[in-house]
Amino acid sequence: MTQEQQKILQLRKELHEHNHRYYVLNQPLISDQEFDLMMHQLQDLEAKHPEMADPNSPTQRVGSDISQEFTQVAHRYPMLSLANTYSEQEVGEWYASVSKGLAGEPFEVCCELKYDGLSISLTYEEGRLVRGVTRGDGVQGDDVTGNVKTIRSIPLVLPAWEEQQKNGIGLFDETPPIPRNFEIRGEAGETLFANPRNAASGTLKNLKSELVAKRQLDAYLYYLLGETLPCDGHYENLQVAGKWGFKVSQGMKKVHSLQEVLEYIAYWDKERRNLPVATDGIVLKVNSLRQQRALGFTAKSPRWAIAFKYKAERECTRLREVTYQVGRTGAVTPVANMDPVLLAGTTVKRATLNNEDFIRSFDLHIGDYVFVEKGGEIIPKIVGVDTERREPGAQPVCFATHCPECGTPLVRVEGEAAHYCPNDTGCPPQIKGRIEHFIARKAMNIESLGPETIDDYFRQGLVHNVADLYDIRVDDINGDGSRQKSALKIVNSIQQSRSVPFERVVFALGIRFVGETSAKMLARHFKNIDALENATLDELMQIEGVGEVIAKSVVGYFHNPENRRIVERLKGYGLTMAIAEEQMQEGGGALAGKSIVISGVFQQHSREEYKEIIERNGGKNVGSISSKTSFILAGDNMGPSKLQKAQKLGIEIVSEQQFLEMIKI
Repeated sequence: MTQEQQKILQLRKELHEHNHRYYVLNQPLISDQEFDLMMHQLQDLEAKHPEMADPNSPTQRVGSDISQEFTQVAHRYPMLSLANTYSEQEVGEWYASVSKGLAGEPFEVCCELKYDGLSISLTYEEGRLVRGVTRGDGVQGDDVTGNVKTIRSIPLVLPAWEEQQKNGIGLFDETPPIPRNFEIRGEAGETLFANPRNAASGTLKNLKSELVAKRQLDAYLYYLLGETLPCDGHYENLQVAGKWGFKVSQGMKKVHSLQEVLEYIAYWDKERRNLPVATDGIVLKVNSLRQQRALGFTAKSPRWAIAFKYKAERECTRLREVTYQVGRTGAVTPVANMDPVLLAGTTVKRATLNNEDFIRSFDLHIGDYVFVEKGGEIIPKIVGVDTERREPGAQPVCFATHCPECGTPLVRVEGEAAHYCPNDTGCPPQIKGRIEHFIARKAMNIESLGPETIDDYFRQGLVHNVADLYDIRVDDINGDGSRQKSALKIVNSIQQSRSVPFERVVFALGIRFVGETSAKMLARHFKNIDALENATLDELMQIEGVGEVIAKSVVGYFHNPENRRIVERLKGYGLTMAIAEEQMQEGGGALAGKSIVISGVFQQHSREEYKEIIERNGGKNVGSISSKTSFILAGDNMGPSKLQKAQKLGIEIVSEQQFLEMIKI
């Protein structure tokens, strides 16, 4: 090995250590400038020696500007949610149920802070991070490994593993050996963010890891899984994980009685407000892994753990006025504008009022003193009114009769709580919202455009509807000539969207109530846009999964002359307006006419791949079991409730292997 190659390995080792000291231990040994100099030196050497490429090099933490779709990965151990409680009495009942489940055997409880972020699962093999996956539906999640690597508090390699391999494990070593394979779970979030969970989810699922790196996520890890863990105790395992290099909570405590549990809850009710990260409660876990296995699980959550959530903070402030916002679908949402008040660490001056019925339920008047809470410690909401402080002559809040954006009289559909602006082709927020929906990843997937850019184009008069996007030229958006590269990228992405499959085009049109699944059903049933445009209400309602609400919405959409003009223009621009010939022919229709429910974890293909296979073979994917279900494609860990319902209705359970034989794959 050359001197420069050895230098690369040395720099990597040192930078990993400095990352750990700075982001986990908060004990930096060098200045930021020195760190940056070392990083630049490593980048230069790696550029000279591509044969030394390593996906876990510290230089990979900056992320990439390459956009990538996420693949679904099955969890080796299901990521179940915890049962929630809001009272000390229910905590006591849980404690008693654990004692009963263990037949009176003594047990310890590990008390932890409940962090508010996005759940992630990290897999390590031979001391190196190999995969990061979101919780997803608990059975499988998105593979976000590239984005996880940008979180600097997550170790890419464990130096202790290399030492362990080099020197072996001594008789008197204090830290237990690192298993060859293990999984560690935690919560990713942004420090002191107004909505950490949504912020983390939106950031971690960004298709460009370069942008994720800029948001500087952090992560706290709280659960170690594997076949050869160091200890039987959950608390002890996390202490060991901290010595391996992971960032674990310093607020954990192992207790031995219900009284100690309640004291822990009371202590953090006040102290949590001094933390640099958001937490809305406490997690209680039986400490012994052996006892956890003995207690087992319910259909949705472990019996050995529970989440205690603190009651939301409440403050009183004055309602000054009610304004109205118009969403993409035309739904009009009233918003309370109040005197600013500090609530759960942030200043709150606006809160949603949901709809007219909500306003009437509180008999709201302008100038009222209202009680405000943060729902789930996140969303401000009004929960009451101090009517005794109401001033004489105060005027009741009357819901708007006309759209605040375009002046069109509002309508309220029978059976719905919301008011709508019916001017869907002429109301600015609806127009911009429909364009934003049209360009989304799961629709036309037009990159480099976002809400701010769409708003700018709308104000400039460049776009008035989705069809106008295809008229945009580089010179139109090049500004003073300095945006040539980005303008070219946008225009190319718009042109490339012409090849998006027909079912996604149907979804992109933004027909109210037509989601991804119903768009696929409509596209595959009618085969082309002309047939869909001219479909009658009866024809639409004959499609399984398309009820009266969706059918009426589709008919109404194409009854609007402006929508038909837009669709005609999209045809002229060359968008895909029919199911591809190979889609109609492939598969041979082995599942024609069958409605299939997918449940469990599979070995040969992912759930999404099986959905595609079912559709290619003429079958229909349905989300819930009914008497119309043809059979259930069942993998490992099929949900107990689904199994019970299937048995009750006499619906056939088909294994993965049986299914593959059925369609001859």
